[in-house]
Amino acid sequence: MSRVLFGAAYYPEYHPAELLKTDLDLMAEARFSAIRVGESVWSTWEPENGRFDLDWLQPTLDGAHERGIGVILGTPTYAVPPWLARLYPEIAGERATGRRIPWGARQEMDFTHPAFRFHAERIIRKVVERYADHPSVIGFQVDNEPGLHLLHNHGVFQRFVDWLRSKYGDVETLNREWGLVYWSHRLSDWADLWTPDGNAQPQYEQAWRRFQADQVTEFIAWQADIVREYARPEQFVTTCIAYDRPAVADDDLTRRLDVTAGNPYYTMQDGLTLPAGQSSGQHWKTEDTWALYRAADRMYSSRQEPFLVTETNAQAIGPSWVNHPAYDGQWRQAAWALVSRGASMIEYWQWRTLVFGTETYWGGVLPHSGRPGRTYREIARIGAELEKAGDVVAGLTPDADVAMLYSHPSKWAMAAQPALALPDGDPDRRSYEAIFDAFYRGAFEAGLQTRVLHAAQATAENPAEIARRRPVLVAAGLYVADDATLDWLTAYAEAGGHLVLGPRTAYADHEARARRDVQPARLADAAGAWYDEFSNLDTDLPVRAADGSPLDLSDTAAGTRWADGLHADGAQVLAGYRHPHFGQFAAVTTRTHGRGRITYVGTVPNAPLGAALFRWLAQDAGPWGSAPVGVTSTGATAKDGRRLRFLHNWTWQETTVAVPVAVRDILHDTAHEAGAELRLGPWDVRVLLET
Repeated sequence: MSRVLFGAAYYPEYHPAELLKTDLDLMAEARFSAIRVGESVWSTWEPENGRFDLDWLQPTLDGAHERGIGVILGTPTYAVPPWLARLYPEIAGERATGRRIPWGARQEMDFTHPAFRFHAERIIRKVVERYADHPSVIGFQVDNEPGLHLLHNHGVFQRFVDWLRSKYGDVETLNREWGLVYWSHRLSDWADLWTPDGNAQPQYEQAWRRFQADQVTEFIAWQADIVREYARPEQFVTTCIAYDRPAVADDDLTRRLDVTAGNPYYTMQDGLTLPAGQSSGQHWKTEDTWALYRAADRMYSSRQEPFLVTETNAQAIGPSWVNHPAYDGQWRQAAWALVSRGASMIEYWQWRTLVFGTETYWGGVLPHSGRPGRTYREIARIGAELEKAGDVVAGLTPDADVAMLYSHPSKWAMAAQPALALPDGDPDRRSYEAIFDAFYRGAFEAGLQTRVLHAAQATAENPAEIARRRPVLVAAGLYVADDATLDWLTAYAEAGGHLVLGPRTAYADHEARARRDVQPARLADAAGAWYDEFSNLDTDLPVRAADGSPLDLSDTAAGTRWADGLHADGAQVLAGYRHPHFGQFAAVTTRTHGRGRITYVGTVPNAPLGAALFRWLAQDAGPWGSAPVGVTSTGATAKDGRRLRFLHNWTWQETTVAVPVAVRDILHDTAHEAGAELRLGPWDVRVLLET
């Protein structure tokens, strides 16, 4: 793409037809280059079974083309029409066996059902064939935010049994691998397999979650293959990923697509203030600035390449009781943060705020009145800036000081058997994300940039090559891992990498069975540290640096939520707990191994502990050094090899940053010599090209 695409989801069918010209003119004035259309209205495309109305979108596509705005055309398969639900009640999805999801929202269907597939294929072919050759269409989005439900339908379950039969061969193998001697769960025949509703066996749950993700991956690939029969070579095919969906494995899902596209929604106003406080946790909408960056890095991780933002905040995002539109400047902050981490499109949800429907208060670029206001002006400013920046900011490769391994199987396993508890004592089904995020935030607080790697992506490469390119690799919460993965981690350290292990890493094998090894399994000897007990923490444990430790810990550094009973056995203790009982255990240890090093962190670090840890792990901050409090400084490489630097001031206070090398401010057309002081106003952004 020659520039970062910019625009919004647009639903002309939701608004009076006479507004179309006004809308498109305002989009052009805001420098829109892309809109997404058509994905939500199957019943408009096909009002009755077999009766199609395909011409209504033509004026929108014609008008967009006249103004130089590209169109991403969606397939409408995530929201079935009422006539289809009425004619085929059996296509209703089931959240539990025999309990249908009532029709009336969206994604209520069993997308694997043959009747649904027949009608879905028919409407996909009708819509795509009608508009694939339109000159405005630059790409296609198949479906929308897939993977909302774990489907329990009879046909789905029977395919699950077939999937298990193909994987394990016979029931005796399954009995052995899953440990079904426990609680008299041994199978004598495949027909004995129970449905997942009341399942309590973690090995079953692990397989069930993998199977469900495979079903979603197959469904999206099926649609993509249909669309490609009509698409021109220059048109891309993608889907819109909501990364918190339970039935999505994004690395697998995007493998059969042309580009990753996702929806990073975030809390605005004080949710973007730095330094950040203690958030209540992450969900479909991220809390805190570091989590916005983490969302971007997760999107990059899907294919290890630049991505599209298909939806993100326009005004307030959420139901009628959640109204927090951004402060002036924060839309720019978020947009440029996403671009700095590899976004090649910024598209807002949505253009006009709806006056009816469930999402009446999910604010668009235009308010209910339709009059351009503060949101429009702020977003139009971004459009002008992206147009001015041009191709130099499109398709960036973001810098990475450290790498982190991400594991869907570990996430699924810790949803089934959570490691962490919530404050009220209930299980935290997001235990994996909580552990992963604590380490990611530590790197962010230390001013570092992170590359997220799916475990399978990393282990597919030579460990020495990864050690050369990613000298610090964090494996925190990597609960489910086979022997080959753990041996690969050891080889990474032997080859010169600094391997950082966190809680729960290596504890279970590929079937989510607890290993019989001394923990961390297959890594304890190399790490020079081991444990055989662990404890949840009801309160934070203060942590202090050991004698001779290179860690610079503040009085507020602490371990949270979990503590391994870690013993050093050849490793250097870097930090311990200030506690009459837990003080006998190490909190952080390190040991050289081969040409590299293994550091073990036996707790979930709070922000001060995490930041101190990562400042030690990546001591060479480069020429840009540390930024003032409240400022982030991130780098990226353009497609032509030129270097960019993004400075963000996430505070209400004006500040200055000294530039260590000569740069050109590409948004202000000003040049600055090395040593110059750049002023950043409140909620300000500078995009600098090194010269």
